[in-house]
Amino acid sequence: MSSPASRTSASSPAQRFIDLSVPVDPRYWEPEPVTVKYIDHRKGADLLGKGLIHAVRGSWFATVREWLKHHLGKGLDHRNFPDGKGLSLMHYYLTTHTGTHMDAPFHYGDKNAQGEKARTICEVPLEWCFRDGVVLDVRGPAEQGPVTQQEVAAALERIDYRLKPLDVVLLYTGGDAHLGKREYFTHFRGVTRAATAWLIEQGIRVIGIDSFGFDAPFPRMINAYLRTRDPGELWPAHLFGREREYCQLERLANLGGISQPHGFKVACFPVKLARADAAWCRVVAIV
Repeated sequence: MSSPASRTSASSPAQRFIDLSVPVDPRYWEPEPVTVKYIDHRKGADLLGKGLIHAVRGSWFATVREWLKHHLGKGLDHRNFPDGKGLSLMHYYLTTHTGTHMDAPFHYGDKNAQGEKARTICEVPLEWCFRDGVVLDVRGPAEQGPVTQQEVAAALERIDYRLKPLDVVLLYTGGDAHLGKREYFTHFRGVTRAATAWLIEQGIRVIGIDSFGFDAPFPRMINAYLRTRDPGELWPAHLFGREREYCQLERLANLGGISQPHGFKVACFPVKLARADAAWCRVVAIV
């Protein structure tokens, strides 16, 4: 299955925009399915006509008159619009963690290490969201386990790159190969706590990954906990965010479509959802 995010657009011979996001698609398998209610153009016209009732200015009598006209078939509806069509409308029901999204520090815990309220998605500094990017090739089978600090360091050495504060690090694991299928939620690597901590210590504040989650798959973590009863087995990379502030970009795609490991920009501005723990992003590499 080819990645739906594989399209690349060119604004000039010297600049390319590469879509690193996955679509929110109700046809994809999800633990919490996406549902969509579609109001087509004819129904949309009727809805706009019905709205006229509430837009009427004047007396109570005028409002009642418009309501009666509408219900008697004499008010504004699709018959009054060109081609009998008005404006469409769609209602999507989904979580803040569906599709390509950014996790805010509040997602990991309600307070930071200093006991202060953790930042929600609207409080994430915008300067974190448009920075130089670097892709680290850490592909491997899911059975290999989460990406280690040693793998991250080795990937940087291979491309002869030294991280600088606020770089956006994109971990290319190949986890998007199962996008849309049930395996997408079980066949991926994730990242270790140690690798996450090391990146944050280099001044990184946004780390992205091309898989369903940032930690190991749920079954792997749960089985490890049941075997050891060690709470540290549960979402260790996420919960490191309680100690040091950072953001995750989850469910990226098409990282292999970036033609160079560094020397490009990443734009990853989240939707401004008030007081939210995360928000959807259209993540783009600008090469």
